[in-house]
Amino acid sequence: MYKNASPQNIDTDRPAAGHGPVATRLLNWVVGQVIHTGALDLILPDGKLRHFGHGKARVAVRIHDWKTVRRIALNPDIALGEAYMDGRLTLSKGDIYDFLELCLINMGPDRAGRNVGPWIYRLQQNLRWMMRRFMMYNPVGKAQQNVAHHYDLSDDLYDLFLDAERQYSCAYFDHPEATLEEAQLAKMRHIAAKLELARGQRILDIGSGWGGLGMALSRMAGADVTGLTLSKEQHRYAQERARQLGLEDRVRFHLRDYRNETGRYDRIVSVGMFEHVGAGHYDEYFAKLAELLDDNGVALVHTIGSFGMPTAPHPWIRKYIFPGGYIPSLSEIAPAIEKSGLIMTDIEVLRLHYAETLKAWRERFLANRDRVAKLYDQRFCRMWEFYLAACEAGFRYNGLVVFQIQLTKQIDTLPLTRDYLPRAETRLARAAEREKAEAPAE
Repeated sequence: MYKNASPQNIDTDRPAAGHGPVATRLLNWVVGQVIHTGALDLILPDGKLRHFGHGKARVAVRIHDWKTVRRIALNPDIALGEAYMDGRLTLSKGDIYDFLELCLINMGPDRAGRNVGPWIYRLQQNLRWMMRRFMMYNPVGKAQQNVAHHYDLSDDLYDLFLDAERQYSCAYFDHPEATLEEAQLAKMRHIAAKLELARGQRILDIGSGWGGLGMALSRMAGADVTGLTLSKEQHRYAQERARQLGLEDRVRFHLRDYRNETGRYDRIVSVGMFEHVGAGHYDEYFAKLAELLDDNGVALVHTIGSFGMPTAPHPWIRKYIFPGGYIPSLSEIAPAIEKSGLIMTDIEVLRLHYAETLKAWRERFLANRDRVAKLYDQRFCRMWEFYLAACEAGFRYNGLVVFQIQLTKQIDTLPLTRDYLPRAETRLARAAEREKAEAPAE
């Protein structure tokens, strides 16, 4: 869990003999290798300005001390985010999203994180690759600690930037003018259609978060829903919310690892949880889904993914945001599904939907920044600004997408064509409109 921490003191004294020029030359070379499209102004601790790219720069970065120059030059993957968090790197033109967007536009999905730059970068990347299974080791117990780091933060924090249903996953923008609230409701309808819900079904929601999806699925079909979470705060909130809505007789939430769940379910849904499983546990995960799913059942796994080659967890995200987390490639997921005996009946790739979701979250976070600072501190605010901006830029320019993978045990469980999906979504949307119209005025 995040601990309050004051920004580190910034030392702008002269560098040790020889250190400044060496680090500056290395940083100049690296930035010069990256920036070709657009332009960047870099201001060093001595006030000297370096211009990279062509044309007038709309982004200007200032590094305030020589130690940070060296750290960014030698290990930018983690030092860049830390420097922004600590106030050692600031923007005098543009904001942190503008800077990260400029970098990723130039690097592109084919270059980012793939043995780019001097030998020391390639060494760091290769070491992370060799250690990646250790980084993603998430046994029972350890997985709960990792979840608590991010999800057991203040309730008030998430209320400041999420929608009313607290959907902390990719929304579904089914029309260009959709608000975040509309897109999150559309996401839940899209998932419900793929599950082909029917009254009386037993549904398991693995990684149920604050319970919004499970309660929505129950309302849509009158289904019996069991949600599993490892977050104590999410568990408490979801139980209370179900009680307030009068759903406690058919919606329940357990503080339980999915590996300890028993029984059989007609439908299984898992949204935004697979990213926390870890590549070494994929066989275990899908084998458990197969064990819990009824012979005529349907499962849906909604996860962030990459359309590139498998990599290692990003060091800054792993350290500060999602310890134990990892974004998989489809080539890593498919073999585990094949081993489980489950059948992939549909795979949909949501491309820019998460970028738009993150943009909405970032704008809401920034609009409430003063309130976040009162909950935590300025360093926390800068950490989350960097996190939201980096993720949004990643979904736009660095090969990140969302996979929705539909699974069954029988080849004939679902209709032969995808025509049933838009029909179901239309039916659910109309039912929601009728329910809203019939609801008593507050």
